[in-house]
Amino acid sequence: MRELYSIPGCRIERVTRRSPAGTVIVVRPESSGARCPSCKASSDTPHSTYVRRPADLPAAGRSVQLQLHVRRFFCRNTMCARRTFAERLPGLLAPRARRTRRLATAQRAVGMTAGAEAGARLLPPLAMPTSPDTLLRLMHRAPLPALPTPRVLGVDDWALRKGRTYGSILVDLEAHRVVDLLPDRSAPTVAAWLRHHPGVELITRDRSTEYARAAALGAPGAQQVADRWHLLLNVRQMVERWLTGTHARLRALPEVVPGAESSSGRRHASFPRTRSEERAGEESRARRVATYEEVRRLHRAGEPLLRISRTLRLARATVRKYARADAFPERAVRVPGPSILDPFLEHLERRHSAGCENALVLWREIRARGFGGTSRQVHRWLQTRRTAPAGSTPLTRRGNAPNPSTPRPTGSLPSPKQLAWLCVQPQSALLPTEAATLARLEQDAEAARVLALTRRFCELVRERGVTHGAKPISSCATFEQWLAEARTCGVRTVETFAQGLEQDGDAVRAALTTSWSNAQAEGQITKLKFLKRQMYGRASFNLLRRRVLLAA
Repeated sequence: MRELYSIPGCRIERVTRRSPAGTVIVVRPESSGARCPSCKASSDTPHSTYVRRPADLPAAGRSVQLQLHVRRFFCRNTMCARRTFAERLPGLLAPRARRTRRLATAQRAVGMTAGAEAGARLLPPLAMPTSPDTLLRLMHRAPLPALPTPRVLGVDDWALRKGRTYGSILVDLEAHRVVDLLPDRSAPTVAAWLRHHPGVELITRDRSTEYARAAALGAPGAQQVADRWHLLLNVRQMVERWLTGTHARLRALPEVVPGAESSSGRRHASFPRTRSEERAGEESRARRVATYEEVRRLHRAGEPLLRISRTLRLARATVRKYARADAFPERAVRVPGPSILDPFLEHLERRHSAGCENALVLWREIRARGFGGTSRQVHRWLQTRRTAPAGSTPLTRRGNAPNPSTPRPTGSLPSPKQLAWLCVQPQSALLPTEAATLARLEQDAEAARVLALTRRFCELVRERGVTHGAKPISSCATFEQWLAEARTCGVRTVETFAQGLEQDGDAVRAALTTSWSNAQAEGQITKLKFLKRQMYGRASFNLLRRRVLLAA
């Protein structure tokens, strides 16, 4: 038993089975004397003995409790304030502890990995039962590791409560680990950390002005590098802002038929809406138009956007969108997703061309071919293709049947957000319909300039992000040419974006000439979110910081 279950500083006298699931081990200290904890004087004169019963690591699937006979000794130092003292076993047990150090370490490891609530449910089958509150106390008492100051530091923000409370995460990009979490994302907090940890030579960050100012204050000699992913995000946001204001004008452009559109059987328009749905949609649009006009009126009167948002109880993004739009921004028409009717559309079109307008007959035919839906979908598909009202149509509604010879309106355009996403995609990754949508936009002279500048900037950033062998000198020269053209393109939104890049020019040029980026920080934030959700989003900042640092 001594070889299988060793106890530091003690000898095992006997082992008794307390219950089918528990074991009691009677142990005594091996030393003949002890040192006074106050004066450190040795003593071998015993005074008395008492018993401690701490829990220990399980053995063979059974929980273990130690019956430890602890001796008290006289302190022979006449100058010491103590007269007696109990011997201590620092390798096994802390003073007044109810569990051994190794059991506390194992329980704390489970709590750090699974969280307090889940860890407390996991420990009883492992024969180490304890409560969630005890696990939290063990986790709070865990010593934090002493991490060296990183040479290359990544800084990014993360949400403790999204939309309300944000913190900062600091990542050692060379060691691939988190070095600290800060309670906010303000420049003084980050700058104070940098001043207390001198030696940082390079800092990667997003386009936040707070982090730029913090790096300049806390580590003025460090090189700042803007994250390339955030550069692409910023240019997409710039295009979306411009499209929000010009979307009404661009919708009037004629459509461009894609040259290589696939003829796969799939619906390109939604089923017609019912009268009640159309009436509800019209009422909803009327309310949005009234809100848009009120926002525009307040904005022309000089009201700040934040005050308009609070007055009208609208999201700031909605107020910003309405204030920048020259005309009311209509909602984009959604393209229907895949349907179980799609594999049978070719057969339905062929039968309809042959003159069959009986929905039940068509449904029975495709059901024999494997269609698993109801006849309702066939009825709705056939509704806009009838040359005459169906026999079951009431007489009062026969005059409202759709005329298939009348062309359906085709002036729809994707939303500004969807269009902005297409504008920043590589042209080789676009579908024929998406390329046709962008070709439709390029019929407008201003849109053609914006799209050309956007594509060149995205290619410049992606070239450095994919091929690390890009020449720094050529990259900087190309960026300077792009910056000069963007500042004088005549589009206010693009010019404002170019001015922002020029103000952050050193960090942007470093992003185009170095291989460092903030991608690692984004990955560490994903791990942090996982830990936060393990604790149901109710963890305090101190506990979350401790778990992240100990996991690193």
